[in-house]
Amino acid sequence: MVSFDSFKPTDGAGPIYVQIVRHIKSEIAAGRTENGDELPSRRVLSALLGINPNTIQKAYRILEDEGIINSHAGAKSYVTVSPELMEALKAELAESELLSSVTALKKVGLTKAEAMELFEKLWERR
Repeated sequence: MVSFDSFKPTDGAGPIYVQIVRHIKSEIAAGRTENGDELPSRRVLSALLGINPNTIQKAYRILEDEGIINSHAGAKSYVTVSPELMEALKAELAESELLSSVTALKKVGLTKAEAMELFEKLWERR
């Protein structure tokens, strides 16, 4: 089952449905959620997160449209990610995270060379 234990809606991080979509994609890309894993029902997730069921419905619809989950009326929803889609998810999330980092580094006045030096230093620590 896809876990929402670590999910916390954040002000300024976009609409909640987008944050839910991003969370599920991150769980899949990180390997914490695999093909065939079940998602909580819309009602259960709504109650768990304390948000409107229509918000959950919107997030699930986006995931369905992108081919990430498979749902049927009255049935459970499951992750259905092909290897190609998995690679695309990883690339999408990495690009998004890097773009945020680049924006933050530019705001503090680092040059590209300084940012790359910092990146390499931090990369080696991990």
